[in-house]
Amino acid sequence: MRPRSTVFAALTTTITIGLAGCGQPAATQAPARDLGLSVTTVVPPADPAASWADGYCAAVTQLVRTLAELPTVDPSTPQQASRTSSELLSSVVGGLDRSLAGLKALGAPPVPSADGGRKDVIGQLAEIRRQAEAARERIDAVRGDAAATKDALGEASATLDRIDALDYRQGLKDVPALAAAGQRAPACHGLGQPPG
Repeated sequence: MRPRSTVFAALTTTITIGLAGCGQPAATQAPARDLGLSVTTVVPPADPAASWADGYCAAVTQLVRTLAELPTVDPSTPQQASRTSSELLSSVVGGLDRSLAGLKALGAPPVPSADGGRKDVIGQLAEIRRQAEAARERIDAVRGDAAATKDALGEASATLDRIDALDYRQGLKDVPALAAAGQRAPACHGLGQPPG
């Protein structure tokens, strides 16, 4: 199972409770599990492709870690649902910002004509970030209005669905040399296998 599957099973439940349960007692959340992801890795300097792949995976791991530690949505009142959903989306935006910064700083891979995957991932993350920020702003604008909050929470859920559909190894898998380098990169091991 890829790490995000477990994270999003919990997130989907949390958002569903938020959508359906305004006015219900607050749910408790189990502590985030350690996904075994490491950003401190050692790759031999004579393997530039593996070093690049390690940097790529360390960057996307920033988002995965954020998702594993998201705050809980409290559906006990519309105000609490709004406030806690806004906090959740702020956390998502922060994780996206850290991953985007890492991917941009990484630069192109040391493999000719192989930067399309990284650029595609940057584009996808940037678009999801815009969507998450827009949903957060809408939630903040309608705070206290139960019907509008429910609609805004639907936007938040759509954002999380887009994150769930991400292939974190996309920047590696379409180039055989980078896919092989990812197998040698310690930071990539915690991301699981790419979808087949």
